[in-house]
Amino acid sequence: MTHAATSLHTDASTHPVDTRFDWRRIAYHTMVSRALDDLEETLNRNRASVPREHQVLYQFSARGHDMGQCILGSLLGHVHDGVGAYYRSRPLLLSVGLPIDDAHGSPLGRAGGFSDGRDIGVVCNRPGWNGVTVLPMAGDVGAQYTPAAGWAQSIMYRRDTLGDSSYGGAMAVALGGDASVATNGFWSALTMATTLRLPLLFYIEDNGLGISVKGEMQTPGGDISANLASFGNLFLRSGDGCDPAESASLLAECVEHVRSGSGPALVRLTVPRLSSHSGPDNQKGYRTDAEIDADRARDPLPRLRAHVVPAILSDDEWAALEARVAHDVEDGVARARERPAPEPADVRRFVYEEAPRDSDMRTFGGLTREQRDKLGGADVPEEEGDIVRLPEAIRRTLASELAANPRVLVFGEDVGRKGGVHLVTEGLQQRFGADRVFDTSLSEEGIIGRAVGMAVNGLMPVTEIQFRKYADPAHEQLNNCGTMRWRTANQFAAPIVVRMPGGFGKDVGDPWHSLSGEVTWAHTPGWQVAMPSNAADASGLLRAAMRSGNPTIFFEHRSLLMTSDGSARYPGDNYVLPFGRANHLRDGDQLTVVSWGAMVHRCIAAADQFPGDVHLLDLRTIMPWDRGAVLESVRRTGKCLIVHEDTMTAGFGAEIAAVLARDAFWFLDAPIERLAVEDVPMPYHESLLSAVLPDAARITSAIDTLLRT
Repeated sequence: MTHAATSLHTDASTHPVDTRFDWRRIAYHTMVSRALDDLEETLNRNRASVPREHQVLYQFSARGHDMGQCILGSLLGHVHDGVGAYYRSRPLLLSVGLPIDDAHGSPLGRAGGFSDGRDIGVVCNRPGWNGVTVLPMAGDVGAQYTPAAGWAQSIMYRRDTLGDSSYGGAMAVALGGDASVATNGFWSALTMATTLRLPLLFYIEDNGLGISVKGEMQTPGGDISANLASFGNLFLRSGDGCDPAESASLLAECVEHVRSGSGPALVRLTVPRLSSHSGPDNQKGYRTDAEIDADRARDPLPRLRAHVVPAILSDDEWAALEARVAHDVEDGVARARERPAPEPADVRRFVYEEAPRDSDMRTFGGLTREQRDKLGGADVPEEEGDIVRLPEAIRRTLASELAANPRVLVFGEDVGRKGGVHLVTEGLQQRFGADRVFDTSLSEEGIIGRAVGMAVNGLMPVTEIQFRKYADPAHEQLNNCGTMRWRTANQFAAPIVVRMPGGFGKDVGDPWHSLSGEVTWAHTPGWQVAMPSNAADASGLLRAAMRSGNPTIFFEHRSLLMTSDGSARYPGDNYVLPFGRANHLRDGDQLTVVSWGAMVHRCIAAADQFPGDVHLLDLRTIMPWDRGAVLESVRRTGKCLIVHEDTMTAGFGAEIAAVLARDAFWFLDAPIERLAVEDVPMPYHESLLSAVLPDAARITSAIDTLLRT
């Protein structure tokens, strides 16, 4: 569709028809979506008599939402358009190229498709190798908004900073129901879009319900567009999503506004919910017959037919289109059912980057292997580097990667003009510009979700969460980022780096700024977790993370940021330290001590009291961790002490102990011991902090006891 002056044709029923739109295509995809919904709803109602292999266990219909999405889909054709969608968005997926056999086969859980049976079938994706990219959806409500904003910002960066003219006119779209406008993700994305004037369209389908909760409980007055009237830099439209002419006009107006570079837009279309919320849901338990009948009377499909017949199509042509839809759906469903079940042996694949299953399979997102290979790197540090503290090593590493790789972006709260609350990014914005090193609004969900959208669009985002505890509001986005490669069967990945200061400070702690809690990320599939104890390791691991195909939590310990404990020679701008390689800090044959992060320095002080007895290992990364080095040492020494800062119960030390108990049991001469923070939040007063935090004296005592055992 072009954006020239509107051409209108009036049929005998006085329906104005905008001939810029391909109404035949819109009607076709609307009817395909409706036919699939009808089929799956029927299967769901008759589940007792339907073979299990033909059942859709998580069934969500888009009936009533379908026409508007298909109109919107007809406006999306730019090769760099990106869409953040949700579980009722299959009509839009169909309209931008989702095959019918995928549209039905994936809900059946069959092999192939957009998840290879790993995710529920309404959680779709579409790699944009030859057209519109549909970012991997999530089962979380509102999780689609901030990645869509990240895609929109990456459009501007590629167009304006990298000078890629092919991104001119591209846009992002975020689809959501009216209940999702109550979520953190919506408001965070809205803030980003309006403050940065992003090329982002918010498409809100308002059916007046969030499962059973009325819209008035999601937003005051039940109309998000009315409530946003005072927002600056936001183009607003609202109308009847059952009226083809009005829907097309409003959507075209909003899309043209966004594509022109005038900033974001939001369109709210009221639509009926012509089904229960989902297959197991029964709306008659919370809706009256009158309410249900009123929605049925608003069905947009008969109104679509009246709009195009006879103005665009004759009765016979509409009937022929219906016959084509019936044939195509029957054929697509048959092909979907012919697909085999997914291969159980493959279910453990693609948690992390690995060689693809098929020679023609590619992963959408992150740097390509060719781009990473060009950056080079060596795992041997330079020996002549000057002594630097941890913050300086991280700053130099960020600077060297910003200089070497134009796709690197560094951002977070206060990282730009101020240089970070720990001054780690000080001076980087002045050197590399505010388009590459920039501040964000105060929303951790927004910081991570934005990074995900950017990474899917081929950039290398390095984000900062000011303190480990502040990552909690972003946990949904962090989890979804980590599982993206697995749940899309290697079709998508979002390799981002999340710098995360935490742990006790210099002579101070507290429950908010001093949390360690690294086991959370070790327990979240798909993440690499680095916890360096010194400046040289920090530089090598950070550079490795920025050149990896996997997302990384990069833990910067507050004590090492505030003191000189982690000082070391800067290893050079070419140093890349592989993950999963422990550092052997002290040699000994009587006891193995395993630690990581700031605790390593206390372990060094303790181990030096027993020269020749203690083999001290600094893991450096806990996901992956160097099992081989730990097992080899313990099998040799027969004893092990694990020291860490996270709480004792279910801390990562428990994982190490479990592996040793299984794989080194017959070599042990004493029980495996752990020293960790007691199961209390980190306290503020120095005396309380000392009471719970392992120190050198306590570690020395534990070593002495084990050596005497």
